[in-house]
Amino acid sequence: AEAALALAHQKLENCEVRAPASGVASKADLQVGELVNRGQAMLAIVPDERYVVANFKETSLSEIHPGDAVEIDVDALSGHPLEGRVESIGAGTGAVFSLLPADNASGNFVKVVQRVPVRIAFLTPPTEPMPAGLSATVTVRRVAR
Repeated sequence: AEAALALAHQKLENCEVRAPASGVASKADLQVGELVNRGQAMLAIVPDERYVVANFKETSLSEIHPGDAVEIDVDALSGHPLEGRVESIGAGTGAVFSLLPADNASGNFVKVVQRVPVRIAFLTPPTEPMPAGLSATVTVRRVAR
């Protein structure tokens, strides 16, 4: 009986689903009763941590540095700018990581200024609800170096 109880506990533990981060579950990609495997993506987690990813032109990156002050004007917050700081600058352009990257081997030699993702942290978390994916305008306060 103890072995059966231990097996039942093990099976119950195997049914537990744990998220890799704290947040709100969204975009569920499964149906009730569907079997899932370890490591299979079942839904998206929108993290509790709020931040902005702004895509800056590669030509302006020399003027942007981690720690720079940023003003964030979220369209949905109607004229209440928020303060932030540059947290990090992406390691690649948006084109490199896109679903359909440009194929320059096909003879397309038009030079296009690329955009690089810059992560910006809020200094004071917004008090209003901010769903993921909202549009914003960011202004980096350049510091003389």
